[in-house]
Amino acid sequence: MSRAERWLFHASNALVVATGGIYAWMLYALEPQDEYALVNHPWQPALQHLHVWFAPFLVLMAGVLWRAHAAPHLRSKRPTRRRSGIALLALLLPMVMSGYSIQVVTEPAWRTTWVVLHVATSCLWLLSTAVHLLVPLAARLKAARSEATTRDAEAPLKVERSREAKTTDSIYVRS
Repeated sequence: MSRAERWLFHASNALVVATGGIYAWMLYALEPQDEYALVNHPWQPALQHLHVWFAPFLVLMAGVLWRAHAAPHLRSKRPTRRRSGIALLALLLPMVMSGYSIQVVTEPAWRTTWVVLHVATSCLWLLSTAVHLLVPLAARLKAARSEATTRDAEAPLKVERSREAKTTDSIYVRS
């Protein structure tokens, strides 16, 4: 996977997470200032539109990620981060489908069902992404720590001679 593909995936993921998180905060945590207001915050519709607009880029980058990263790793014999990667793959479809379903259903009960499913899978997606990205970081830190411990244990002890020992070395003995 190229650096540009990785950067585009993380950027699209961050944009979707940020706009979705802020939109959810505005929708569920804020109270409207006017009793006749249709939204809780004036920017709420804009955040919703941005979230819906950025989501296809995340889906596109997930496809690129599948081709360049996930499929080759699933075929390989290395089980490194396989569980968190499979969790991400399993969460992608319900997250995307519930997000699109929210936009097209008209029945309130179905809309609530899709919203709950979308929020739940999105939160699990975010958690799985964090685990998938932080596991190698934790492994590198652990390896660096054990390498430093090994290096310190094998380092020769440096014993400094005291000032008195240095002066006794330079004393001449006369016969």
